This record gives sequence, structure tokens and C-alpha cells, in this order.
Amino acid sequence: MSEGGFQYVQGVIKMNRRCLRILGVRGVPAAHGGFETFAEYLALFLVDRGWRVVVYCQEDGSGPVFKDTWRGVERVRIPVAQSGPKGTIVFDWKATAHAAQYGDLCLTLGYNTAVFGAVLRVKGIRNVINMDGIEWSRAKWGKVAKTWFWLNDWAGCWLGDHLIADHPQIKAHLATRVAADKITTIAYGAEEVSAAPVEPVFALGLTPGRFLTVIARPEPENSLLEIVRGFSARPRGVDLVVLGNYDAAGNAYHRAVREAASEEVKFVGAIYEKPVVRALRFHSLAYVHGHQVGGTNPSLVEALGAGNAVIAHDNRFNRWVAGEGAAYFAGADEFGERLDALLGAEERLGAMRAASRARFAEAFTWDRILGEYERLLEGWLDTAPLAGRLAEEARSLR
Repeated sequence: MSEGGFQYVQGVIKMNRRCLRILGVRGVPAAHGGFETFAEYLALFLVDRGWRVVVYCQEDGSGPVFKDTWRGVERVRIPVAQSGPKGTIVFDWKATAHAAQYGDLCLTLGYNTAVFGAVLRVKGIRNVINMDGIEWSRAKWGKVAKTWFWLNDWAGCWLGDHLIADHPQIKAHLATRVAADKITTIAYGAEEVSAAPVEPVFALGLTPGRFLTVIARPEPENSLLEIVRGFSARPRGVDLVVLGNYDAAGNAYHRAVREAASEEVKFVGAIYEKPVVRALRFHSLAYVHGHQVGGTNPSLVEALGAGNAVIAHDNRFNRWVAGEGAAYFAGADEFGERLDALLGAEERLGAMRAASRARFAEAFTWDRILGEYERLLEGWLDTAPLAGRLAEEARSLR
């Protein structure tokens, strides 16, 4: 084989080695939550570093699969006629079947349909899975859904070539099922917010520095009722701003939260505009985080990045993320006591804000998180079937 021909084959090997297919999200750019935001950041980061990145995107409707490119990221767009959880399952199956036609390294975000990874396993395609939180333990799911998630939790552990845990406690959970050396802990990242306009705050009728913010789905495990009750136990002189859709007519829990609220609680609805959410975080007196289960929660990390004083539900997940600089509560009465101690205590609040920024810089910057992902994924590139076949071809032509 000529020197030029050998160099060409080497170039093809290198090009195909640095390819990643991302599954398990609705698509990019992000519009649906934490995993989509992460996928967007990771895809753009890797493209800037010379990778070829393919992201599978769910489209509403019917029709053939089509492709396009967004900011250098290749998108495989799959129309799905079904809606809700059924549509997600159909999309995940179609995306996995499409990825199985190639030999590229895959990164699957979430384990909710991990059983489909059997297709990749059979074909020898490497699949790294971010196992997310312990979804089957959440109170909001019925028996059928919990069983489905529990089975897929096990399937992900068995079928994934390597597992990513976003929190040490998630790794501890996974290590009861697989060897610990099959698991790498990489947390979630966020942008640092060092400034934000005040106009979005004024537009909501709020005063900068005179409100606390809660950003969470209105579900019992997120402690919304305890937070609202504890806050509303007496006048506070500040507002509690609650983001999210509350259907008081059709949902008993939503109705209970609204009925427990004093006039100082402001329900502003679901807000998806990033500049508005960023402004609310930055100008908050404090951020309240009531999540009781899960790993590294994106909303909590974003609060640290905005330098918020954090008042969080007291559990093993939140304590690792927010650290000792945060304040913690276990119920409505204790939350009220924390407010009694903190409101007006500017020196203490200032120390909490500084602690949040320090914890963020220590563990949750995007540069740190994405760099850890790249190093892990690079370790699996040489094992991808396509790279292996091309390398073998190059050796045979020497």
C-alpha cells in the first residue's frame, strides 16, 4: 500500500473514531429539561473540539426520518405520531434502531427505555449510559410505571458498557447491581450568572432582593406544600415566587398548595424563557429547593451558579450538591424556623451566597463537567466496531 493510501485510511479511522451519537433526549437546541440542556452543551463542546456529533431528535407528526445540521451538530429527526410516554417509547426505539445501523459510540441519557440497548449490545456497539436518578422510587408514578422503570434500571446496568452516575449516592445505588469500576461519577453543570437585567423582575411585579424563588414541578416529593405552609405561617415582608403550572381545579395537590398560600406567595406560572429565569435567580433573596429524591438536580446547580443563598430539603442528595454553606429543613415548621433565622440576617445570607459560588466553582462549571465527559468517552472510542474494522483494514494494507 502506498504511503498516501495508508495516510488516507488513517485519516478515515481518526474521523470515525471521534464520533458520538446521543440518544435519550427530545433533541437540540434544548426545550424540555435538564438532559436536553446537557446534550446541547456537550454536543457543541465536542464539535468545537473536532468531534462528529449526531443527536436524535423527536418530531411531532408522521413522515420519514430526515436529517439536518444545527451549529455543526448533525440531527437525525424522527417524526412520531403518538404523544406522551407512548410517543417517547416509540421515539427511543426508532432512534436506537437507527443508531444500531452504524458502529459509532453511543451515549444514552437516562435509562427509561434501557431495554432497547440490547440491540446495540448484540451488534457490539459501545453504549455509555447516564443512569439519571432513581426514577422508579418517585411517589408520582403508579405501579405499572414504577415496574417499567425498575426493570429498565436493571436493564441499563446490565446492557450498558459503562455507567455514569451524576451523584455519589447514585453511584452507591448502582454499585449494588454492578461492579463499582463500571461506574463513573460526573455531576451536572451550569453557567455562572454574574449579572442579569432587572426588567424581567419588575415585569412580574417583584422587587429585586425582596423575594425567594422556588423552581420545581408541583409534586409532593418536591415539598411544595411544606414550603408554602412554612412560609405562610406568618407575614414575612418578602414574596415567595413559585414557578410552575398549578391546576387547582383538576389536581388535589395543586389545590392544597394554593389554599395554603398567603398573599405573599406569588404563583407566576411556568416560565421557560432562559433570560427571565436567570433574572429571577440572580435577583432572588434566596433559592428554596424542596426536592427529596434524585441525584444532582440541575435547578439546584443553577442556583449555585447564580450565587443564591440556598435553603434546601435535608437529604443526602442535596447536602452533597449544596454543601455546608446552605441551610436545610425537613418539614413546614422547620422551614418556617429557617426563614425566621435568615430573613433580615444579611451577614449570614451573604456568607451563604459566597459559599454557593465557591461550591459551584469547585464542582459544577461546564468546562469541568464537559471535560470529564470527553475524557471518559475518548476511552471508549478505540473499542467502537467501526474504528476496529478500519484499523484492521489499515494493518492488512501495510
